[in-house]
Amino acid sequence: MESWSEGIADLHARIGHRFGRSEPRDRALDYLRGLLAPLERKNGWTLAEQVGQLRPDGVQRLLNHSDWDENAVRDDVRDFVVETIGTKDGILIGDDTGFVKKGTKSAGVQRQYSGTAGRRENCQVGTFLAYASTRGRALIDRELYLPASWTDDRARCRAAKIGDEVPFATKIEHLKWMLQRALDAAVPFAWVTTDEAYGQVRHFRSWLEERKVAYVVATKVNDTVTGLDGWQYPVDELIATRPQQAWKTLSAGAGAHGQRIYHWARAALGAHAENGFGHWVLARRNISNPADIAYYVCFGPASSRLKDLVKVAGARWAVEECFQSAKGECGLDHYQVRHYRAWYRHITLAMAALAYLTAVRATQAAKGAADATNTTSCPSASPKSVA
Repeated sequence: MESWSEGIADLHARIGHRFGRSEPRDRALDYLRGLLAPLERKNGWTLAEQVGQLRPDGVQRLLNHSDWDENAVRDDVRDFVVETIGTKDGILIGDDTGFVKKGTKSAGVQRQYSGTAGRRENCQVGTFLAYASTRGRALIDRELYLPASWTDDRARCRAAKIGDEVPFATKIEHLKWMLQRALDAAVPFAWVTTDEAYGQVRHFRSWLEERKVAYVVATKVNDTVTGLDGWQYPVDELIATRPQQAWKTLSAGAGAHGQRIYHWARAALGAHAENGFGHWVLARRNISNPADIAYYVCFGPASSRLKDLVKVAGARWAVEECFQSAKGECGLDHYQVRHYRAWYRHITLAMAALAYLTAVRATQAAKGAADATNTTSCPSASPKSVA
């Protein structure tokens, strides 16, 4: 526990200069500790009680009124993630998640589809960018989606402290903003992946290609692409022309129940080796149900192998793991705020808590691997010497 407390204090020290005064700076440390505490709910009341306060006034002041820069803290969290789990072959993952809410006054709330609930709910929706590598995964950026019903009603926006300068933006635009920030910050990564809600959008794929950003993105079954002969084909028809021997049995990575094994195949698209980059359609077929096929559009180095594309496609689930951990362990969805900026502040501190847990797990994994190596190589631990 002492080591844990020192560790979160070290992370807090990295962001401390973003707070204008000592009171919100100290409150932020309490908030981080509360988010990591074993509490069933992590809202203003329980976080206040955790640090011995009778009311949540101080917690609410931290989120709503205190002088600190939540976007600068976001950048500090991103840099911390890069330092602790960053690798040159890292993968950036875009996705959104819903936060079910009551009432109509919380910024951006309305009845809309929530992937979390799997149906339309009265909720807020946040768009996120996750970073994944062989060392771990964490959230590094966030945006709150404001439906047109909000941005078309500036009086309603002002009541939720949404500035007149905040425009309507689609989730695709949010993802572009976040990816551009990662590019500007020289975040080390090799690929981008998303689900089909983003991947099927052609102008998003073109945006990535203009920046020479490699991607493997899911798409809908009737998405059309340009074949090697220059003709347009639905992705399923193009894959249907592949011979049986083109399908390979590969793992998309470890899951909750072991390796995720599927049949995989790809088909090259037009301008295959243009400027050293290739385009492909990738297909994932369920082994037990061959009619169940998912499709991806890919852009990357022309030397990319089938297993390279499969690895990236399989990495998309890391963002779901981030959401699960952030909500279950760091209170990502436990907030009780209505105002626009307060949402960003809570989410940013929850992302910091998740980044800390990720760093701890990466350190422990590295230590475990080192101990195993030392045990294996140590003569005194060998079966022969023990005997």
